[in-house]
Amino acid sequence: MAAAFTELRMDQLPTDPLLHILSYLDFRDLMHCSFVSRRLNELSKHNPLWKCQCCKHWLLTDDDRLQSGVSWFCLFKQYYTDLGRYIQYYAVLKRAWEQLKSFLQQRCPRMIASLKEGTTEVELNDIEAQIGCKLPDDYRCSYRIHNGQKLVIPGLMGSMSLSNHYRSEVLLDVETAAGGFQQRKGMRRCLPLTFCFHTGLSQYMALEPAEGRRMFESFYPCPDQTAQDPSAIDMFITGSCFLEWFTTYVHNVVTGEYPIIRDQIFRYVHDKSCVATTGDITVSVSTSFLPELSSVHPPHFFFTYRIRIEMSSSASPEAACQLDSRYWKITTSDGNVEEVQGPGVVGEFPVMTPGKVHEYASCTTFSTSSEYMEGHYTFHRLASKEEVFHVAIPRFHMVCPPFREPVVRTQKALASYTPRFDDDDGEYCDGDGDDFDDVRGINMAALEGAWCPRHI
Repeated sequence: MAAAFTELRMDQLPTDPLLHILSYLDFRDLMHCSFVSRRLNELSKHNPLWKCQCCKHWLLTDDDRLQSGVSWFCLFKQYYTDLGRYIQYYAVLKRAWEQLKSFLQQRCPRMIASLKEGTTEVELNDIEAQIGCKLPDDYRCSYRIHNGQKLVIPGLMGSMSLSNHYRSEVLLDVETAAGGFQQRKGMRRCLPLTFCFHTGLSQYMALEPAEGRRMFESFYPCPDQTAQDPSAIDMFITGSCFLEWFTTYVHNVVTGEYPIIRDQIFRYVHDKSCVATTGDITVSVSTSFLPELSSVHPPHFFFTYRIRIEMSSSASPEAACQLDSRYWKITTSDGNVEEVQGPGVVGEFPVMTPGKVHEYASCTTFSTSSEYMEGHYTFHRLASKEEVFHVAIPRFHMVCPPFREPVVRTQKALASYTPRFDDDDGEYCDGDGDDFDDVRGINMAALEGAWCPRHI
C-alpha cells in the first residue's frame, strides 16, 4: 500500500526554523522573500535579521538604533536610501576610518582635528559635472565619510624629513582636488589625492585609462628628464584603486608598521627579518623610497634607511661599549658590489650601555631600482679599549615601487633607445643601471632622518 505523502511547503515550517534559515540570507534575498507570501513577508522583517544586516553593512550599534527611534529594518532602509550605491565599500572604508581615528586620537590628536566632515551626494555630483569625469564609487564612499582634511601640517598621508628636505602629504578635500584636476597632455584626466606644501608633490588617481595609465590606479608623477617632450611623464605606482590605496595605508599605520615621530606618521618599511643580534646588541633596519628625489629617466633612485641599535637591559655594566666605525657591503640588482667603511655613524660615536637605544638615519642613491646592504659596526669596550669586536648589521633590501613609462615613450622604437647610467660625482655614489621592464619593484615609504651620504 503506497504511503500517504503530504507536500510540505517552506512557509508552513515552524517560525524558529524559518527564522534560522532566513538568518543565512543577505539583504537582497530577504527582500525577495518578502514578496513570496504574507507569512514570509512578516518573518523577513524580523528585527534581529535586520540588526545583523545593519551591523554588517553599516557598522551600526544598539545605541545608533536607539537614537534613531526606528526599527532595525527601517534603519537599514534609511542608510540604504542614502548610501546604497556604496554598500560593497562602505563597511570596509568606515572601519578603516574608525581604526585610523582611534589610533591617532592617542598619538596625533591634532590630525583628528584636521579631518573634515563627509560631503554629500549632491556635492559629489557637482564635482563630477565640474571636471567632466565620473568619480569611482570607492572614492565617493570614503569622501561621504570624511571629505579629506584641512590644508594643515602635518598631513594625514605621511611625512618625511631630512636636514634640508621635508615632505608631509595632506589628504585633499574633493573641492580642492577638483581645482587641481589635470587636463594637460601627459596628465589628462588625473585627480590629485594628496598635496605637499613644501615640495609640491602630489599623488594622483587616473580617472580614465589614458596615456599609459590604468583606470583608477594611484601614482606619483615623475617627469622624464631625458625627453624633450614635457608630456613624457613616468609614474611610480602606489595603488591599483582608491580602496586598496587607502586601506593599505591605514593598515600600516594602525599596526605600527609606520611609526609616529613628533606627532607625525613616517612611512618606513620594516622587514621583520632585518634584525641581527650580536651578544647584547641588536641592530634593526627600516627603509624608505623617496619619489620626489628620484627619477626613472635618467635612472636615479633615492632611498633612506633608519637604523636602531639597542643594548639589552639585562647586559652587565661591564658590557658598556662605544661605536668606532662602520663597514658596508652594497650589492645592486645588476650584481655590482661596493665596499664602504668610515668612522662613526652620521658623525657620531654613540656609547651603548645596558638598556640604551641609539637611532639614526642616512641615505643613498642608485641607478638600479633595487639593491641590498649589509655590514657591521666596530665597537670597543669602555672598560678596555683593547677589547674590540664587530656587531652585525642585517642585510636589508631597498626596492623602488612599481613604475611605468608613458605612452609617448613606449610608442617610440625601444630598440634604438639606450638608457643612460651616470655615476654621480660629489657626495653620492650611484651603482650601475640595467634595462627596465614596464612595471617593476615593490614598496613606497618615507623617512625621517639626517642628510648623510654613505661615503662620509
